[in-house]
Formats: sequence, structure tokens, C-alpha cells
Amino acid sequence: MKEGGEVMKGVSLKPIKKEITTQDKVYKQIKKAILFGGMSSDQIFTEVQLAETLNTSRTPVRAALQDLVKEGLLVLIPRKGVTVREITPEEQNEIFLLRSSIETQVVKKLTEVITSPDQLKVLRLIVEQQEEALHNDDAIRFIELDHEFHLSLTRLANFGIIEEVLQNLHNLTQLMGLKAVSKKGRMKNVIKEHSEIIQAIEMGNAELASAEVLNHLNNTKETLTYLENS
Repeated sequence: MKEGGEVMKGVSLKPIKKEITTQDKVYKQIKKAILFGGMSSDQIFTEVQLAETLNTSRTPVRAALQDLVKEGLLVLIPRKGVTVREITPEEQNEIFLLRSSIETQVVKKLTEVITSPDQLKVLRLIVEQQEEALHNDDAIRFIELDHEFHLSLTRLANFGIIEEVLQNLHNLTQLMGLKAVSKKGRMKNVIKEHSEIIQAIEMGNAELASAEVLNHLNNTKETLTYLENS
């Protein structure tokens, strides 16, 4: 490569494919266990225990745990180990209050700036991918796409700071979201609700779009309350 970052011409080079490291594998396995209930907030886990269970050294386990603590999925207990973060009812209410306040305004803005159905292609594609995740019974992928759907709303509205706020809420909502979609039929309903949000934006109806987002978030909150009380 020349100075200034120019690509060298006439040189046959192929991009290096990044191999999946042991740390990546450990991280994914532990995260999956957290999100699917294989690890709970009732237990404390140590590096040694996890390394033995995963049949690996402590180094990749330590690195993976550090990442998961930073993401807010695990809580560090000094001199003991880590445990899964438990979202309190008060925190849950705060999260839904924030999201409802923010996202209703986001879709109102979108009804003003969207002038062509083509601009909403990214949202329709995400819904199609969610249908595929539903078909494959892939709840983690489904929730990742749900998060991407809501972030895409803010991107289309060109709300950069709001996107950062929602990113910060991601891991907390991910813990709640996976619990919500565990209820039979919820994933199918989420797809329907996302489609109704898109339709309202396409119609340019600000009040309807706002109402659809609020309905979507309220349904998720009610599902969580139902699961907690059942």
C-alpha cells in the first residue's frame, strides 16, 4: 500500500479471513447461556468453573466475562465471581418509559421525512429476516433483528444522539426481549406489529404511527408482566 492509504495496483492480494478465536467461541456460548436461562442471577460463576465446563483455559473465559460485564449482561461480585444481571421491575418501567417517550417522536418525524416507499426497504427487509428467524426458531437472531429495526427507525429519522441512547439500552432490552419472545405466539405478533408501524409511516399518519409504536412496546411490557406472574 502506498503512502496516503492508496491501494496498490497490479498486486494480487486477498483479504485475510478472520478465524473464530477460542475467546469468541467462549463469549458466544456464555452469552447464549445467559439469554436462554442456562445461567441465572441465582448463581455465582467463577472463571475456574466456566473454564472447566467449557474445557478451555481461564484466559479466554476471563476476556469473555470482561466483555459481558461491560455489556451489562453480567455483574461482577468482588472476590467471588460473576452473576447474571437481574433487571428490577423499577428498571423495567424506566426502560419502557424511555423507549415510549423517544420512539413515538421518532416515528412522528419519519412520517414527515419519508417521501417514497423505497426509503422503507430496510425496515421491510428486517421484517422478512425476522420471519425467517421465526421459521428457524432462532430467538437470539430474532431479538437482534428487533433491535436493528428500532435503531433503523432512528437512522432514517437522522437522530444520531437518540440512536446512541437506544444502543446503550440494547443489552438491557435484550435480556427482557428474549424473555418476552419465549411466550408462544409473541414472535409472530412482533412481526405483525412491526409491519403495522411501517404501514403507518408509509401512510404519513403521524398519530397512527405513534400509536402503533406505543401499542408494540406496551404489548411487550404486558407479555413480560404476564410471564413474571405466571
